Amino acid sequence: MTAAETMSVESDNEKIVEMMDVSFSYGSMPVLEDINLFIRARDFLGIIGPNGGGKTTVLRLILGLIEPDSGEVRVFGGAARRGRRFIGYVPQDFLSDLEFPISVLDVVLMGRIGRQGASGRYSAHDRAAALDALAMVGMENNRNRRIGELSGGERQRVYVARALTMEPRILMLDEPLSSIDSHWQNSFYTLLGELNREMSIVLVTHDIGALSTYVDQVACLNRKLYYHGLTREGIEHLVETYKCPIELIAHGLPHRVLGDHE
Repeated sequence: MTAAETMSVESDNEKIVEMMDVSFSYGSMPVLEDINLFIRARDFLGIIGPNGGGKTTVLRLILGLIEPDSGEVRVFGGAARRGRRFIGYVPQDFLSDLEFPISVLDVVLMGRIGRQGASGRYSAHDRAAALDALAMVGMENNRNRRIGELSGGERQRVYVARALTMEPRILMLDEPLSSIDSHWQNSFYTLLGELNREMSIVLVTHDIGALSTYVDQVACLNRKLYYHGLTREGIEHLVETYKCPIELIAHGLPHRVLGDHE
């Protein structure tokens, strides 16, 4: 059964990720304290908070890349490290050397690493999965271009395609709009909305304006979890999270965040 087929029989109320009383520190520096967070099938969750607030650490815990100091993380009912094969992940900085001579198709095929047979070579199925993923993000006609020739928005679509070749049930993105100009942002959010019909989306972002337009659930995180629930009510908790007043202006499209700081 494919990931998409599995998702079709999952209940939207099923908790596919659970973080229970989770705390984590880097050495003597506490990063997360007593976090209780869950993700349901086909949720679109935005995680927002200040730099150093623990947003990326939450993603790493869900992926099973690190273990909590206390508490428990369960992914699809089991250990996080076992559930990570069902998660597509788009990190902040995937390819730092844009001069490296690698094609778009080869970047996307990296998502199939670990699924090759004994030969260690990509199969026809791997290539078909990569081309299908490129088609999903509207980049199939660029498959032979070098990744460094693309714009920031185009590269980000390629990185999403790379994650999609894993046939994920959850797609997690860490600040995906940091290198995308405003021209691409609305179409990128539209793409995520389309993918959300088949999978859960977890988006770490500083783009507060986008929350009220695109995201269903929001988690306000600053070492502690100040709020987790519906986005509309969550906007009010951003003041507590950021420790400053926030005025959100949004009518159909995200605009800007205003406010006075002490």
